[in-house]
Amino acid sequence: MPIVLERLNYALQHAMESDERVYLLGEDILDPYGGAFKVTRGLSTKFPKRVLTTPISEAAIVGMANGMALRGLRPVAEIMFGDFLTLTADQLVNHAAKFRWMYNDQVRVPVVVRAPMGGRRGYGPTHSQSLEKMFLGVPGLKVVVPNSLGDPAELLCAAIADDDPVLFIEHKLLYTCPMSVSREGELVDFQIEQTQGAYPAFTLRPANTPRLTIACYGYNFELVRSAALELMMEQEIFVEIVLFSQLSPFDLEPLFLSLERTGKLLTVEEGTRSLGWGAEVSAEAVERLAGIKVRRVAALDLPIANGKNLEDAILPGLQDIVTAALELAAR
Repeated sequence: MPIVLERLNYALQHAMESDERVYLLGEDILDPYGGAFKVTRGLSTKFPKRVLTTPISEAAIVGMANGMALRGLRPVAEIMFGDFLTLTADQLVNHAAKFRWMYNDQVRVPVVVRAPMGGRRGYGPTHSQSLEKMFLGVPGLKVVVPNSLGDPAELLCAAIADDDPVLFIEHKLLYTCPMSVSREGELVDFQIEQTQGAYPAFTLRPANTPRLTIACYGYNFELVRSAALELMMEQEIFVEIVLFSQLSPFDLEPLFLSLERTGKLLTVEEGTRSLGWGAEVSAEAVERLAGIKVRRVAALDLPIANGKNLEDAILPGLQDIVTAALELAAR
């Protein structure tokens, strides 16, 4: 059974075999190291002229990728840790995302910026954050997040083929997750619906009438999946799960359809709670569907600690989701 890491590596290999315009660039991505999380392992051996190692300058990496994209190439830039996306903000927000608008639709910037994100590996406050919310709502920039339910390879290939810039967020713990919709029979009681398009959303509908909807993305789906099964087995509370691949721009129609059935929304994210993805999704839902009940589960508004006990206390866990779902279901 393939894991997410293998599917991402396959996507890069397939894209480079299929299109000579695809280049990879980033820090320490050459063999035998193959990148900090090994997503690019083996590619510099197969494509030595199109896998480029760079200095430690994230702004320069994305700036060079932007220039390559403007000249007709399709670069994929790897940022070693998502925390360092702050150093790329000018190139992403003020350049890649704006050029199509600034130059009257005469140019495209088909650049993909890959960034390992998230905590739970003890890397401390500057290597464990989930900062994707900082880039949501930037006009012209798409934010895409793979999960273990859809195929990460298809998602990454779609991002590389996209004519607009894509920020591709990969949670570190997701790399080793196996690809399966029914690991050990976990999801056999759910009907899975998938939207059309390059970056699909998935709705998991239980066999029984759901009491609430849980919206999530990326690795959070692993926690939400476990929470839904615990609620079903221990409390006989059935939930609907809406799993997003594209965070920005927002397309919340699958969520609205689910909320019309349940009337209660729980959002789950690993970023900090204030002004986050869950806050915006909740606001959109309340504006669209008056009278729904809403709860949010997210990280505490604190830097992530080095010690595991403190890290676990700061980041949202399985029991946080179960407790919030029980409270919401009782309202």
